[in-house]
Amino acid sequence: MPPYLRIVARIRAAIAAGDLRPGDRVPSTRELMRTYGVAMATATKALTALRQEGLVEPQPGIGTVVARRPRSPAAGPAADSDRLVSTAIRLADTDGLAALSMRRLAAALGIPTMTLYRHVTNKEELLLLMTDAAFGEAPLPDSAGRAAGWRAHLTISARLQWGVYRRHPWVAEVMSFTRPPMAMRAMAHTEWCLAALERAGLALPVAMHATMMLANHVRGTAVNLEWEANAEQDTGVDNVEWFTAQEARFAQITATGAFPAFSRLAALGPDAVDYELDALFEFGLARLLDGLSALVDALPHRP
Repeated sequence: MPPYLRIVARIRAAIAAGDLRPGDRVPSTRELMRTYGVAMATATKALTALRQEGLVEPQPGIGTVVARRPRSPAAGPAADSDRLVSTAIRLADTDGLAALSMRRLAAALGIPTMTLYRHVTNKEELLLLMTDAAFGEAPLPDSAGRAAGWRAHLTISARLQWGVYRRHPWVAEVMSFTRPPMAMRAMAHTEWCLAALERAGLALPVAMHATMMLANHVRGTAVNLEWEANAEQDTGVDNVEWFTAQEARFAQITATGAFPAFSRLAALGPDAVDYELDALFEFGLARLLDGLSALVDALPHRP
């Protein structure tokens, strides 16, 4: 156990046993240095940790005293759940999910790593809270109106999901269709689409398949966002520069005559196809909805 945590543990135990009561003065930084033989930085860190736990508080003219109304750890300014989740999201947005660890999150919050486990059981629970918060940034409308039809409802959901992935590419890695996270605000999209398709006349099992198909298109396209961001960060080369560097190799391959369709496509010019992910998402969304339209139109008795 680090020295500062040993100090924290002893003072915490003294408070719990009643040896130190609310309002009693706790040892100062210099007293901790003398008693425990530690550096000033270590003593300061110990008192900071006790304040973050809500066990002690500064008293003007006296020093640090036992808190008269101890706060729960969750209410601490550096360790409350909202700040924990928002900080984790910021780290994942900046450096990717692979770079997010409990140790790094604790360092960013300025608290001991073990303090995190008072708010989340493990990293899996942290990711669940992060995902739920990310989807909470793009809530579904309270009411889009049934008259708008199932296609409008599914389009709203798909574009909101795409926006979540656009802002937080790491979410695509967290989402799973075999072991989906039980994030309520993500599940709300499934419920929204199921209800719209059931009103259109589809049986719920069929509606569930259609909903999963749509969500998988959004997520499957979004997986490339994180990959591209990591590739650009690692190489310093963006997507356009990479394609430009591949032109000679592409020309060499198509010159063999083994790929005539590729050759004809290349002859149309660089602007013939929009390879941007937003365009690919919208194209796939429209085609999936066209296919579902055929399925709904074939129902024997439409509502």
